[in-house]
Amino acid sequence: MTTEQPVPERYRLVTDDLGLLRALAHPARLAILTRLQAEGPATATECAEVAGLSPSACSYHLRTLAKHGMVEDAPARGDGRERVWRALQRGWVLRDPDEGELTPDLLAAQSAVIETVLADAQARLSDYLGQSARESSEWRTAATLTHTVLLADADELREIAARISEILDPYRVVSRDPDEAPTGARLAEAHLRLFPRPPRAGRRK
Repeated sequence: MTTEQPVPERYRLVTDDLGLLRALAHPARLAILTRLQAEGPATATECAEVAGLSPSACSYHLRTLAKHGMVEDAPARGDGRERVWRALQRGWVLRDPDEGELTPDLLAAQSAVIETVLADAQARLSDYLGQSARESSEWRTAATLTHTVLLADADELREIAARISEILDPYRVVSRDPDEAPTGARLAEAHLRLFPRPPRAGRRK
């Protein structure tokens, strides 16, 4: 989740805000926030569909996200009986503080957020695999699942991440105008995990 790249204005940079980190580490809140950022404004009832909770429980989590500056009230619909929420940023980026070392509390909070994000991503991948036989041949052949072990130093790993990010940028849902996407475009995901293995005795580091 860390990044060395400049953070676009449409993202919120999350560094040492422990309260926000702990809010994001909750699976339901992450699901709600992702729904609002990727698909636009929604009610608590609509958010409940992705969070697996009741509308009243979603309302509580939405208020928590609002407290930390991630969501706010959106213009009402129709008769205005249901409260509509929207994300304040199209995405967020987790990065270490610019100065000083990570404190144990901050490191634990960041790790909790990362674990929640990875678990959420794994659940959606499992959902895809479970129903992939019902996808068209066009979409099945377009999906790519790759696991590769690399031999690289820290600078090379950063370069790999930057080059992949550059390729993905034009297609990110947070920046692409849906009206400009081709007919048949769907939400799709790219899961990128670049990390060094812990060194072992007698092995090249």
